Amino acid sequence: MARPDLSLIPAFYHNYINQVLGDDLMKAFKKESPELFHFFESIPVGKYDYRYAAGKWTLRELLQHLIDAERIFAYRALRFARKDSTPLPGFDENKYAETAKADKRSWEDLIDELKVVRKSSEYLFGSFDEDQLNATGISNNNSITVIGLGYIIIGHPVHHMNIIRQRYL
Repeated sequence: MARPDLSLIPAFYHNYINQVLGDDLMKAFKKESPELFHFFESIPVGKYDYRYAAGKWTLRELLQHLIDAERIFAYRALRFARKDSTPLPGFDENKYAETAKADKRSWEDLIDELKVVRKSSEYLFGSFDEDQLNATGISNNNSITVIGLGYIIIGHPVHHMNIIRQRYL
C-alpha cells in the first residue's frame, strides 16, 4: 500500500502525514507507537501541568487531546471503510480540552489510555484491505481517505512531540 495521495486529503492535514516516514502504514504504527509511549513516559513530573504561555494547553491537556483526536480519526476511518456515506461533523479541539478535566487525571492513566487507544487503532487499520483503505468519506465538510486518516493518526502525535520539545521541555 502506497502513501496517501495528498490531493485527496485536506491541506490542513498534510503536515501530519508528512511526519510519517515510509509507505507502509502498519510498519509506521509499529515504529512510531513505542516511540510515542517512551516520549511521554520520559517527561519529568514537574512538566505535566506546565503551559509555555497563557491560554496554551498543559502537557496533561495535550496528552488528553491526542487520545481524543485519535479516537475521532479512528471513528471516521471505521465509518468510511464500512461505506457509510453520512457526512461527519468536525470537532472543536479547544472545547474538548476545556471540558475533558485532564487536570484531574493521573499521568499514568493518560498514558495507559493512550496505549489502549493506539492498540485499538492498530487493530482497526490492520483489519482493512486495500479497498477499505482507499475508501473516502466526508468529515468537517472535506473529503478524506481512510489511509489518510491512518497516517494522520500516526503523524499528529509526532507533530505535537516536536512542539513539546521546542516549547515545553
